[in-house]
Amino acid sequence: MKNEMQLKFSSLSQNESFARVAVASFIAQLDPTMDELTEIKTVVSEAVTNAIIHGYENNPDGVVYVTCRLEDHVVYLTIKDEGVGIDDIETARQPLFTTKPDLERSGMGFTIMENFMDEVQIESKKNEGTIVRLTKHLTKSKALCN
Repeated sequence: MKNEMQLKFSSLSQNESFARVAVASFIAQLDPTMDELTEIKTVVSEAVTNAIIHGYENNPDGVVYVTCRLEDHVVYLTIKDEGVGIDDIETARQPLFTTKPDLERSGMGFTIMENFMDEVQIESKKNEGTIVRLTKHLTKSKALCN
């Protein structure tokens, strides 16, 4: 089975929960485990929050794009912003690194994504934005391979 959906919404913090629920509802058709569903919802929250807080620096005029593609029990997520970009991706991926300590950010967003997903790719260009690509193989796809 192959299926895809796209979301586009204003960079408002209240839209983070909308994105999380929309993606969870869409992937439910693959009958993920509760752990898989929770992990995917968590990474969507982290990536969307990063786009809003870091990419657009809480400017509500920005737009966050979320694409979710399902293919043979594999979930492919893309979260994109057209914000300020990331200066040094490798540094940003380090646990506890944050550019917003004044906002009490934990600096664990990318670490959480890397722990919950099978693959995490980050592309960013200064003043052009960031694209986070996430891949998760669901349990059923692992069972089919054994």
